[in-house]
Amino acid sequence: PMYLGGDWSEATSGGWFEVVDPATLQIIGEVPQGGTEEARQAVEAAATAFPGWASLSGRERSRYLLQISEKMRRATDEIASQITAEAGKPLKQARDEARSASAYMGWYGEEAKRLYGQYIPSAQRDKRVMVIRKPVGVVAAITPWNFPLGLLVRKVAAALAAGCTVVCKPAPETPLVALLFARLCQEAGLPAGVLNVITGDAEAIGQVWLSDSRVRALSFTGSNEVGKILARKAADRLLRVSLELGGSAPYIVFDDAGLDAAIAGLFKSKIRNAGQVCAAPNRIYVQSGLYENFLAALKKMVQSVKIGNGFHPESQMGPLINEAGYRKVESMVGEVKEQGAQIFEGGTLVGEPDDHQGWFYLPQIVTGLSENSQLVQQEAFGPVFPVLPFKDEKEVVERANRSPYGLGAYVFTRNVNRTFRLAEQLEVGILGINDPLPAAIEAPFGGIKESGYGRESGAAGLNDFVEERTVSIQLMDDLSE
Repeated sequence: PMYLGGDWSEATSGGWFEVVDPATLQIIGEVPQGGTEEARQAVEAAATAFPGWASLSGRERSRYLLQISEKMRRATDEIASQITAEAGKPLKQARDEARSASAYMGWYGEEAKRLYGQYIPSAQRDKRVMVIRKPVGVVAAITPWNFPLGLLVRKVAAALAAGCTVVCKPAPETPLVALLFARLCQEAGLPAGVLNVITGDAEAIGQVWLSDSRVRALSFTGSNEVGKILARKAADRLLRVSLELGGSAPYIVFDDAGLDAAIAGLFKSKIRNAGQVCAAPNRIYVQSGLYENFLAALKKMVQSVKIGNGFHPESQMGPLINEAGYRKVESMVGEVKEQGAQIFEGGTLVGEPDDHQGWFYLPQIVTGLSENSQLVQQEAFGPVFPVLPFKDEKEVVERANRSPYGLGAYVFTRNVNRTFRLAEQLEVGILGINDPLPAAIEAPFGGIKESGYGRESGAAGLNDFVEERTVSIQLMDDLSE
């Protein structure tokens, strides 16, 4: 059931929908088909809980978050098994996500103590000016399936630390781990209504949250198309919105890069979660002097990838999330193949044949394709490696920045001067220099251009959930005289 106002609830409609394991296509659970009524109940619960939660000191809120973090840490194996069953990712990757989510909650538990304001020296002798930061109110969080716990906790932890209460809707593909998280929050003693988790009709739920004046902020991670729809509707009442949308990350390898490091980086950043990562490399640019050696090494790498059910101990890559995701990647690769591109397919299946009934897509290298092809310009969200040669730094920067998206980018080089130039020239929100996994709990994460706005993680992650209030104090003469 859903978690609303501290209670476990079914939908008033009596409807349920199935959750399917993408590796076996077996039904692993059912959750309520919530809608308008449940969305209102969630907001009512969060709005009722807000004054009490906001009035707690930062240290008091910190205790709750740290208790939740510890509950999550102890439940790592249970959480990881749930993630693998719902999302299909290998168990090791699921454990990494569970540990990371626990660490996020703990980090913001500490940050709750440090919601600092500012003292501003006044230009007038008889005035004192300060800025205080207050929670915005009820926050609505809508999260995707590719990191079903990690991306939910990023939003919830920061919002709770800021003193906000939360209503959240996980993706229909992966709702069970979000409800497991709610159970752990309840067990940790989080007051009723501070966190509410609803499942069901995305359009009906979203419409309620967009129109209810008690919802003061909306945080969304997902597709560019849905993000734009939410932003347009939120504009009707100037609802504060933060959006972490898709990308088309360039992965730039210069002649002076360490070949082994660049290939290993692609394994970590592109094979992870079968390429279903918003900041995963989508366009692989390799300088002409290294191109042939790079391609040969990349082929060996994709051939070595072990693919199978995430519960199989040898599995390094699981399935895509569903048929729609599979067909999208299949169509994009098919299109460039018809246009003359060359396809190299890799991967080694592990496990019994019955373990491969789901949406498994073998990793593929694509060469000889146009810069303007859909596979290069749009996010494939799969284990596909489009490789394109380039001549020099100026050329590749121009090509990389040509995209309307600006979430992440990766550069492999040993040239220190080039490192600083590209850090300033590449139009992205997060950049990894010889680092395939640049995201960090303590540093802001988010995009620019059509990849969205707002930041998660780090101290900046609190900014979307607080408002600044300027207080000017006029000093008065001593009234006792």
